[in-house]
Amino acid sequence: MKNTIFALKENSPKYKQIYEQFKLFIEQGDILPDEQLPSIRELADSLQVSRNTTLMAYEQLVAEGYIRSEGRKGYFGNKVEPYLFQEAIVPRHNKHTETVTPILIDFRAGAVDETHFPLKIWRRMANQVLSLKESFKYGERFGERYLREQIAAHLLQSRGVKAEANAIMIGSTTQQLLVNLGHILKDEFQSMIIEDPGYDGVREAFQLHHFSFETLPVYEEGADFSPLEQMKSQLIYVTPSHHCPYGVSMSIQQRQMLIRWADTRYGYIIEDDYDSEFRYTQQPFPALASIDSARVIYLGNFSKAFLPGIRLSYIVLPQTLLNRYKHQFLHFECTSSLFSQLTMAKFMEEGEWTRHIKRMRLVYKRKMQHLVSELKKQFQTSISIIGDQSGLYLLVKVHMNCSEAWLIEHASFYGVKVYPTSLYFVKNNPDQPIIRLGFGNLSFDEIQLGVQLLKKAWS
Repeated sequence: MKNTIFALKENSPKYKQIYEQFKLFIEQGDILPDEQLPSIRELADSLQVSRNTTLMAYEQLVAEGYIRSEGRKGYFGNKVEPYLFQEAIVPRHNKHTETVTPILIDFRAGAVDETHFPLKIWRRMANQVLSLKESFKYGERFGERYLREQIAAHLLQSRGVKAEANAIMIGSTTQQLLVNLGHILKDEFQSMIIEDPGYDGVREAFQLHHFSFETLPVYEEGADFSPLEQMKSQLIYVTPSHHCPYGVSMSIQQRQMLIRWADTRYGYIIEDDYDSEFRYTQQPFPALASIDSARVIYLGNFSKAFLPGIRLSYIVLPQTLLNRYKHQFLHFECTSSLFSQLTMAKFMEEGEWTRHIKRMRLVYKRKMQHLVSELKKQFQTSISIIGDQSGLYLLVKVHMNCSEAWLIEHASFYGVKVYPTSLYFVKNNPDQPIIRLGFGNLSFDEIQLGVQLLKKAWS
């Protein structure tokens, strides 16, 4: 092993690469127990690195027991049981090892545009927030009042929702808030109506509280409300401004009918307004909560429109549920970062949130149009496009004799990652496979390349 040479990459610490390579040699049996390793100087000369770099690698290997130091004699390999590693190691003599095509284009729906993110503004405000005394405390249990006041002002201006800051609860994610909500509703309600297809996360959240479900059928043209009166549940979850996943919006007549239904049943509507900011044909529709705040539980978040990793969502509760929620979670800390809350509040107060939404609406509209244009050019009549009027993704119904799994697998062979929709369906399954394509973080060139590769994969 004295003339050990292997390539080192520039994107990782060199000592770590040396450590990992020697660890692999030992695990695979290339370095035998008691076999002497190159000296620190010899290894440094072979790899053209500093002696400190090789010393750091050897010290880590010694600390973990892979090798040992014997004074002036040098470093020697230790015995390591091979069964600990045999599952992770692919035999080097196996000529039939499956190759995995690297992902070139990822049509993930949850990603946002990096190039237009207001990094300098956000960083400046974050630095200002760090100078506040409040940043070094735990914060309020139901979210910072500073942020709740800004959300209340934003909802009134953009969504027509009149909400008191005191009625707004902050949490990390929509699903986490749904889990909390299910906990305070389970004593009064045992079942709920969900959209089919619809957001799978709400099913997972309410299943924790042993709710049963009735399904409201939704089609590409919209929801079918005719079965609603025959259903027993008094609780319904909907995405009226941008249905998940079809992207259709409820008409004003459907919204009014749903409000009357909730009033008659003494029930509640859970309105998830998750993606309402980005509508490309008209202004965003008014929220259900703007029609009736007494029977609507309103959900919103900052992940879809701003930054997924910010982990910042909120729920607006009717007065009939507010005290119950506060009593139940009085002794729990807020699950959302205090630092993110204060920075977002400042961002909103200075008008940057509104400017960001207006700017990104135009950016995403152009990307959506480009994606639609490329899909039509490549596939013509072999696909149908669903939901291209709003949101950060669209659906592609594929008119071929193949399955959803086949489409996803063959796309991956060409380095394209696409996403299923089957997880959203309960009973109301489509007659042909539907694939979801997100475009938020893709450039125009990446969108074009991705569609071209899909054409090759699916032809």
